[in-house]
Amino acid sequence: MEKINEKKWFALYTKSRAEKKVELELAAKGFEVYLPLEKRLRIWSDRKKWVYEPLIRSYVFVKTTHGHLENAFYTPGVFTIVKFEGFPAPIPEKQIDLIKTLLSSGESFEVTSRQFEIGDKVTINKGDLKNFSGELIQHVNKYKVLVRLDILQQNLLIHINPSYLKKVEQEA
Repeated sequence: MEKINEKKWFALYTKSRAEKKVELELAAKGFEVYLPLEKRLRIWSDRKKWVYEPLIRSYVFVKTTHGHLENAFYTPGVFTIVKFEGFPAPIPEKQIDLIKTLLSSGESFEVTSRQFEIGDKVTINKGDLKNFSGELIQHVNKYKVLVRLDILQQNLLIHINPSYLKKVEQEA
């Protein structure tokens, strides 16, 4: 049973390129906020520079109760709260932990909103991502583990050595 005052993670959809500003505003309001950032090399005609960009564009995660969620919504730069069937959709703590672990792991990955066919269920049994589960797909002759973040309509594709994977047997 869900507790009314229990803090949960929610995704806020922001204006384009406003994620960092929204993160600062929410933190100033006292919210626990998470903006996953990825280090990328940006190349311009006159220079190259390493920058931190949002892993999932236009999304910021906030941990709060349903009662305080409206206050987060009225933050400048926030368009909407991600909802499911008309109600704010809480994101499982495990999915936020997966993103944090993935970013600190050094594993190669990419973010995509493309929908995939259901494949073999696998568990990672070695490395920094040990014990995480997902679906195995084959792409450009490499194996990737697909972890669905359905609430955000985004997926994480993780490039991982096939020897690190173990097939999870389907129950009959």
